[in-house]
Amino acid sequence: METSQARERILARIRQQQRRDEASKTAEAREAEDWLQRRPRGPLPDIGGDRLARFREMAQRMQSTLDEVFSWSEAPAAVARYLEAHALPRSAVAYETLDGLPWLSAGLAVEHRPPRDEDLVSLTGCFCAVAETGSLVFATGPGTWATAHLLPETHVVLLDARRIVGCQEDAFDLMRTELGEIPRGFNTVSGPSRTGDIEQTIVLGAHGPYRVHIVIVREGA
Repeated sequence: METSQARERILARIRQQQRRDEASKTAEAREAEDWLQRRPRGPLPDIGGDRLARFREMAQRMQSTLDEVFSWSEAPAAVARYLEAHALPRSAVAYETLDGLPWLSAGLAVEHRPPRDEDLVSLTGCFCAVAETGSLVFATGPGTWATAHLLPETHVVLLDARRIVGCQEDAFDLMRTELGEIPRGFNTVSGPSRTGDIEQTIVLGAHGPYRVHIVIVREGA
């Protein structure tokens, strides 16, 4: 049984036990949406006036590595330097949204497609970043595949400095404003994948990339 069908059956049984008929479902959904629209935000931390500085600090705490360039045209060369410094392949898969950047001029072989098992490096943008936590927010869509930030061992992110928001609530608001709703698939990534399940010893790359490298592009910021 599909998850959506199972969920509807469970909720139908709950409504039956509460003696609420099916007709109340629409009114309840409308009431819930109205509540969400009216509800004020709760207390938020003070992250200061420099969101970029706070993001850098928190991202490094989460063991992401960082670089900065002024323009988008400089980003491929920055990626190439990082790959060379870590003896990583100079070939990668990338979001379709990054097509048009001078990858070949930087000595990189880039294919704009979802990753396969053998792909070791992925290059992506991100929907936005969160200064409070140093996290990256990804919205799945055509050309921005979730597998690109989940499968390859090394994940390199090109981040537009203008898209660093203060807190996670701001990221949700930006999604609603620009996309019309929270997308069906989105992920918030805070540094390399890790686990401490075995004797509380942190192991990187347990469920995703071993490395997360962020190239911040300051053009227009």
